[in-house]
Amino acid sequence: MLWLATNFDLAVSTKPPVLITVPDAELVEMRYGVETVLRPGDVVALYDHPARTIYLSDSWTGNTPADLSVLVHEMVHHLQAVGDMRFACPAEREVVAYRAQEAWLGLFGESLETSFGISAATILVGTVCTH
Repeated sequence: MLWLATNFDLAVSTKPPVLITVPDAELVEMRYGVETVLRPGDVVALYDHPARTIYLSDSWTGNTPADLSVLVHEMVHHLQAVGDMRFACPAEREVVAYRAQEAWLGLFGESLETSFGISAATILVGTVCTH
C-alpha cells in the first residue's frame, strides 16, 4: 500500500481491505446484474467501497505480475475510499487505478496492452465522464 500511496498521491492506510474470492459468473453478476450478456471471466475483480472489500475471481492466483496488477488496481480503489476521495463520475476513479496498474506491470516489462489487450485509447474512452 505504501508504494501506491507514495507514487500516486493516495491515502496511507494501516487497515487492509477484506479479500474474498468468488466464482467468475458471480463477479459479472455483482458488477452488472443478473441480466448481463458478459461472459464469466470478463470481470476479474471489483471493489465494494462501503464494505471495504476486494472481490477477486476464484481463478485468481497472484502468481504473475499481471495477476498481481489486478490486486494493485483494486487496492487503488481501496485507498481512494479510505482517503474519502471524490470524483465527478465513477469512471474518473479508474484513471489512477489504471495508471498504477500500468506502472506495476512496467516494473516487469509488461503493460496493460501486452497483459490484458487494453489499449491506451480504450482506457481514455473508459475513464471519461460522459454526463
